[in-house]
Amino acid sequence: MDIGGAALVVVDMQNGFVNHHSRHAVPAVSDMVAQWSAADRPVIFTRYFNYHGSSYERFFQWHRLQEPPETDIVPALTQAAVHAHAVIDKTGYTLFTPDATELIRRAGWTDLVFCGIATESCVLKSAADAFEHGYAPWIVTDASASDAGPDVHDAGLVVARRLIGTGQLVTAEHVMGQLTAYAGATVLE
Repeated sequence: MDIGGAALVVVDMQNGFVNHHSRHAVPAVSDMVAQWSAADRPVIFTRYFNYHGSSYERFFQWHRLQEPPETDIVPALTQAAVHAHAVIDKTGYTLFTPDATELIRRAGWTDLVFCGIATESCVLKSAADAFEHGYAPWIVTDASASDAGPDVHDAGLVVARRLIGTGQLVTAEHVMGQLTAYAGATVLE
């Protein structure tokens, strides 16, 4: 992982996706964001917005996340989102909206480190799209969760291994070790 060329992507940590299955990810993501920000590395947040007539309504009859408070970033991360490098609003699964694609290209990031909700959908799709765009995608397995439960989270990780490579799935401890080593190396320069 090239921390010097990496951005942390916090996927859809919104009230409407946090429940008894995914709540444990909030402190894990908060810790990652705090340490990443302390190392002066860029953090991007995504926010999903459903809308009337969306494919989610048409095919799933799913009408949630259309307005606050469901669409709001969880309180534990609200301030971090305010100070983030960017907040990308999206109406689909992926981070790769035209604005985000341009932001990533302009910034010259080579690695995108994903955490958040939901592992099997928005985290997975964003990581797979990063892979297809030529970026090194990383999924932080213990700072991601599924609001549909641990079995669905695990299924998302199985598919991620097939789509982006087993070595691209890492723990928060691994990422923090890389971040600490990077911060130590930059202090010595």
